[in-house]
Amino acid sequence: MDDTDRALLALLQQDAGQAYAALGRAVGLSTAAAHERVRKLRERGIVRRTTVEVDPRGLGLGVLAFVMVESSAWMGDSAQAFAAIPEIEEAHIIAGAASVLVKVRTATTEQLQDVLRRLYAIEGVSGTRATVVLESFFERPPSPAPAAPLKP
Repeated sequence: MDDTDRALLALLQQDAGQAYAALGRAVGLSTAAAHERVRKLRERGIVRRTTVEVDPRGLGLGVLAFVMVESSAWMGDSAQAFAAIPEIEEAHIIAGAASVLVKVRTATTEQLQDVLRRLYAIEGVSGTRATVVLESFFERPPSPAPAAPLKP
């Protein structure tokens, strides 16, 4: 991946609906060359999907919580059980005191409580610890800029 690919990714992260002609102009490529670069980024799995970012509050989803899920068994085979709970936006196997970290959005704390009940119904779940977010400073996608080299 070169600087042109990184520039294309940054532009797509700002507005994934941009025309290839606009992308090409912004990075000094023809429309066809910009289209080909984006196609290759998709083929390589760097661009996983094109989507729209929606404000959760606009959908009435004002409660954001991160839930640490404790378990009595390995949870690595439980992805489908977590995915079956639509309020869970993300689920991650983690190291530490808990086994899984989930990001949950609901409209009310009562709905959050219901999600916690459904988490307990997943085989192996033995406990949860929820942290409700009061305010988010920012959320951002990963930067396409290259990582800074480590200093010796």
